[in-house]
Amino acid sequence: MIDASPNPPRYLTVLAISALAWTTICAMGALSSYADWQRDGSDRPYWQALWAWCFTHLLLMLYTCQLYVVFSCRPALLADVRRIGAAYALVVTCFVPLEMLYSAFVRLVQKHEPLSVAGLWQRLQRIDRYDWFMEFAWTSFTFIAVVAICTWSVKRRTEQQWQHLQVDHLRLQLDLEYQRLQALRGQLEPHFIFNALNAITALVRSDDRRAALTGISRLSALLRYALVASERDWVRVDEELAFVRDYLSLQRLRYGERLQIRIEGDAGPVLEACCPPLLLQPLIENALRHDLDCHGGCGDVRLALRCEAAEVVIRMCNPLHAGGAFNPGLGLGLRSTRARLQLAYGERASLRTWEEAGRFVAEVRLDAEADEVAS
Repeated sequence: MIDASPNPPRYLTVLAISALAWTTICAMGALSSYADWQRDGSDRPYWQALWAWCFTHLLLMLYTCQLYVVFSCRPALLADVRRIGAAYALVVTCFVPLEMLYSAFVRLVQKHEPLSVAGLWQRLQRIDRYDWFMEFAWTSFTFIAVVAICTWSVKRRTEQQWQHLQVDHLRLQLDLEYQRLQALRGQLEPHFIFNALNAITALVRSDDRRAALTGISRLSALLRYALVASERDWVRVDEELAFVRDYLSLQRLRYGERLQIRIEGDAGPVLEACCPPLLLQPLIENALRHDLDCHGGCGDVRLALRCEAAEVVIRMCNPLHAGGAFNPGLGLGLRSTRARLQLAYGERASLRTWEEAGRFVAEVRLDAEADEVAS
């Protein structure tokens, strides 16, 4: 529920504005009275006319302020026309007679007549219908003005508070999405390290120390890129390709000549496009796992990149081996990639997989203007 009641400083501001408005009205009226005095040859100063007008309208000043306080503290009174109408009927019934009684009192004071109940009643009876109409008009006009101001004020505060709630909600959503993205990155990096260490472990078991040391050196370079890239939201495709080639060099120490991969479209505008860091490595690793780890022959992994309209298209495919040993792995690569694309691009990126002509195909489509997506 949104609280529409104003704070104390706002009360003081509106009350000061109300007093200033009535003082301005009284000042203009006093100018008219002072001009009449001048025409009649009276030497009374202007401040007396101003005081007379302020004294006459004092009750209306208090009435205006009280109306504002009531409607501000009870905004439910402004919820519909029936409540406003009921409030208006109550105000007219109670305040107009009170204002006329105060007007009679003012006239007694101004005429220097003795104050008494009988004198007040006599003066009240002598007030003509025009004065009654004018007091009714002033009361109605003031009521309408205060209702309009309070309705606008309550609506404005409500909209501001609603906007603040929406901003807070969006910030919370962004924080949650950022935490999800960080969790996915934290999941992906140990997964990459685990697979790279597996490659080096295989070299150590084969008692090829030179290849193992070379693998450790290349793993160090890979880790440096992974650490730097994990702190960034976007990298260029050419940076990702350089990392993938280093990763393949490490895996080639393990698989040797069996690792056969063909990269197409690694030139031109596609290299200048942006993508999330460590996007290609899970696709490569998934293809290798379901190709080379499923048989003893040579692999046939293909990576193709191209720009298509306003999209970057990355297609990875590997052969399917019906009779080979199946290596299920942990299943993190494609699932994490799809989740990261959803967080980074929303509906402006996709990861699709299908089988085609005896090959498994994974295709990523993402917006070429990654900087605009990020902003």
